[in-house]
Amino acid sequence: MSVLSFADAGEAADVAAFLGRLLHYDKAAAVRLQAQAGGQALAVFGRPPSFEVLAVRTARLLKPYENGIDDVLDVTVSAGQLLDSIDAGGSTATVPGAVTGPPWAGVLPPRGGWERVLGFPGAEALRGLVQAAVGEFRARVDELAPQARTRAGLDALGREIWSREIGGSGVPVRVAHAAASLGFLRGERVDLLVAGAWVRLRTPYGAVVVRRGAAGGLGGLSVGPA
Repeated sequence: MSVLSFADAGEAADVAAFLGRLLHYDKAAAVRLQAQAGGQALAVFGRPPSFEVLAVRTARLLKPYENGIDDVLDVTVSAGQLLDSIDAGGSTATVPGAVTGPPWAGVLPPRGGWERVLGFPGAEALRGLVQAAVGEFRARVDELAPQARTRAGLDALGREIWSREIGGSGVPVRVAHAAASLGFLRGERVDLLVAGAWVRLRTPYGAVVVRRGAAGGLGGLSVGPA
């Protein structure tokens, strides 16, 4: 089995926290792990079902990943088993055995070709937008008659609210909601990047990625070098 050596205990704890949040939304969550041979970064991909987005957490490794001379790490594993294997004190994790990956694990965003979107709202504005949307959802649920508070009814209400665009950008509010719920939308630094049909909301704590439909656009926003 492969053993990952994190750069420090903080990196291990951050990955553990991310896995814990994924498991909160899906007890049977799987994650896809990627590390380049000779590289010192690990990428952990997950998909919290409540948000219909791809979440990405990266971590620094103490030494280049190596499992043979030319091997790379690219495997889908149980999030729960990976979390159990993390030795926070020793800053290591044992990569569990591979599992049959869910469909999303076979379609990941590109590594390169990203451009930064100019004029997108900052972190504070996004947090306010999410807070307002959560408040609206709760208020409208309270207004529903008891017989109308079905799972289908609540899901429809959620889709209405979380599918709204952020500032006419074409990016749904659920992207910012997912970032906030996963602990990514902290601090002040936030970037929106695009690569083809892919959109990525990136912060120092992680990223949320969504694939737009063929007709998806970015409203009147422009892009620049990443």
